[in-house]
Amino acid sequence: MRITTLFIFLLLFAACGGNADQSGGEATNGAATEGGLTQSQLENGIGPVESVDLGAIDEALAAQGEEIFRTKCSACHKMDERYVGPPMEDIVENRTPAYIMNMMLNPEEMLQKHPEARAMLGEYMTPMPNQQLTEDDARGVLEYLRSTTGAFTGE
Repeated sequence: MRITTLFIFLLLFAACGGNADQSGGEATNGAATEGGLTQSQLENGIGPVESVDLGAIDEALAAQGEEIFRTKCSACHKMDERYVGPPMEDIVENRTPAYIMNMMLNPEEMLQKHPEARAMLGEYMTPMPNQQLTEDDARGVLEYLRSTTGAFTGE
C-alpha cells in the first residue's frame, strides 16, 4: 500500500510543477541543461515516451484507463484533493502528455534525476512506486485523466 501511495503521490507531484527549466539557461532539445537533462527531458520527462499524438478523447481507452487508475493509482491520488500524492485534477494542464506517461512508466529515474519530480518528492515525502504499467496502460490512464479534466482534448 505504501508503494502504491508513493507512486500516486509522485505522479501527482510531477503534474503540479510549472516551467521545468528554471535555470534561465537556453538549450536546444539535444543540449544538456539542468542536471544533465536535455530540454526535451525537462519538458517530457525521462523514459520511453518522447511525444504523444493526441486526438479526440478515445472513450474506450479512457474507460480502460479509469479501471487501471482505480486499481493502481487511487490509493494515493484523488482527483480534487491532496492525499498521499498530489491531486490529479490539474495534471494534464501542468505537464505534457509524455511527462505524465514517463512518470508512470519510469518513476525511479524520474525521482532521481528530474528536478520537478524531485521537488514533488520533497513536498509529499513519499516516492511513487513503479506499478509495472505498459505504455498502453499509461496511455489509457492519460486518456482517463484527459476525459476527467477536459484538458488536451485535441479538438
